[in-house]
Formats: sequence, C-alpha cells, structure tokens
Amino acid sequence: MAEKLSSRGEIFVVDDDPAVRETLSMVLSAGGYQVICFADGAALLAVARTRCPSCMLLDVHIPGKSGLDILKELQAEDYPAPIFMISGQGDIAMAVTAIRNGALDFIEKPFRGSEIVARLDEAIGAFARRQAEDSASKIASLHFSGREPLTRREREVLEQFASGASNKEAGRQLGISPRTIEDHRANIMKKLGARNAADLIRMVMTASRNS
Repeated sequence: MAEKLSSRGEIFVVDDDPAVRETLSMVLSAGGYQVICFADGAALLAVARTRCPSCMLLDVHIPGKSGLDILKELQAEDYPAPIFMISGQGDIAMAVTAIRNGALDFIEKPFRGSEIVARLDEAIGAFARRQAEDSASKIASLHFSGREPLTRREREVLEQFASGASNKEAGRQLGISPRTIEDHRANIMKKLGARNAADLIRMVMTASRNS
C-alpha cells in the first residue's frame, strides 16, 4: 500500500541511539515532516536506493558503516537532498571531514528541537532554490549521451521534477493532470535508464556539468 507523505516531505534519521531517534521523530513530526528512522547504515542504504528524502540527519558513529562511509556510498556531493551530520562534542573534526565529503552541515549534541526544525526548513528551502536555479534553465538544452531523446513535454516535466515540484504542482504548472505527469516521469526514467528518483536527479546534474 502506498504511504501517504506529509505535505512537508520526508526526513531520514540515522542514529543507533533509540532515545535520539525518538526525540528527533517527535520534534520533526511536530514540525510537519514525515520521519523515517534507521538504526544503522545498511538499513538506510536499502531504502535510499529507491527513494530520496527532503533531508537526511546522519549520525557520525553508527554500527557497521560509519557516517563517512555512508556519505561516500550516497555520493553525498551529488545527492539530491541536504545531509546533516549529527555529532557529539568530541566529533567536530570528523563532522568537518564529513562536510568536505558532501554533508551540508553538522548538528551538535545536545540539540534543541526548535532549532533543528528551523535549520532544516532553511536548508531544504535553500537547496530546492539552488536546484531550480542550477537545473531548470539548462534542461531544455541538456544532452543525455546514448539515450533516447526526450520530447519537449518530457523535458518540461523533467524541469519541474528537478526543481522539486510534486506531481500535483507540476501538473498545475503545465496544465496537465498529476497522473499524466506520473506517466511522463515513468517514461523519462525508462528512456534515460534511471533506476529511481535520486538516480534521475544525478543524471540531470551530470548532464548539466557536461553541457
């Protein structure tokens, strides 16, 4: 059964401490987000391959793969959502290294819930604006080497998708139904060989750099 998403989007929380997961879940849910919690990196990666959140909170120290390992596997510099590292006071140097590996910023424990919601609101908004500015104006001229060409309407839909619009918002902008937007998006992913939404955004970003 399809999950109903919050109007403000999903936040992934990755921390092995149940108390931290519970606190962040309560705070972010109260802020209007849908929260999905993971106790380790393997569980996160299994989900992150098929869906992309609005933002991610990733603990520096988690069982198995470290937070830095996860950043590398997610190719954080090109990841289509901001990633915050959660760090204890003694982990600042590691958090700085994480930023160099693609994390947006770090949140230090102990934290205040209201401040976290405000920081995520700001980060998500700014990230979406940057994506829109970086990709929307370029998509019409992008060339996806070795792939079947996109139609003009498909490029319009891709532009909306790359700017962070939902199917409903894109349909309103383009004057077509959300279901038609969904069909276009499925066809775009098939033509470009994208496995999931995050993969599609990465392909757009790569094509933008190469254009």
